[in-house]
Amino acid sequence: MALANLTKELQNFDWNNLSDIESIGVWPGVVKFVIAMFIFVLCLGLGFWFDIRNLQGALERWTAEESTLRNEFELKAVMAANLEEYKAQTVEMEEAFSELLRQLPSQTEVPDLVDDITETGLGSNLAFSRIELDAELAQEFYIEQPIQVEVMGNYHDFGTFVSGVASLPRIVTLHDFEITAMNQRAALSMTITAKTYRYRTEDEQNAFASTP
Repeated sequence: MALANLTKELQNFDWNNLSDIESIGVWPGVVKFVIAMFIFVLCLGLGFWFDIRNLQGALERWTAEESTLRNEFELKAVMAANLEEYKAQTVEMEEAFSELLRQLPSQTEVPDLVDDITETGLGSNLAFSRIELDAELAQEFYIEQPIQVEVMGNYHDFGTFVSGVASLPRIVTLHDFEITAMNQRAALSMTITAKTYRYRTEDEQNAFASTP
């Protein structure tokens, strides 16, 4: 019976009167209840849209950040577990680097290196037409010293000479090979640029750093 009365009140209510807020006092109780429930549901929906969605977005960001931090932690844990191995590798690298440094001639050793190249050429049955130092070339971490070499001989002797220079205890690289035939007794002439390297002195490093 009560449900029938509620239904009748809803049917008899002129819903156009909803725009007349001043008459809200005379609206049937069931209409007020329906409107209150509508407003409540609307507030829940707006709350979900503006608040809960923001919370979901924040949760997703926190989840991504947690994953990143977890990966960083796992990486650092692996590094910590292998710390002693890394230290050992660092010591080996420093020793290898020191060995390379010992192979770089100092400024005073370059003439001795020229003598070694000359002896290697003579031992390979080559005749020297020219061997001279070019101007040093400053690089970022080292000084490059080109040595121009011109020798006469045959292909076999050239090969022996190149192998001998490569076997010198100091680092020497060979560049710009050029072999030409000579008219005299079918001899060959070879020009080649040998380059050796030395590290900058502290003064040279400071001077290079201050160069614009």
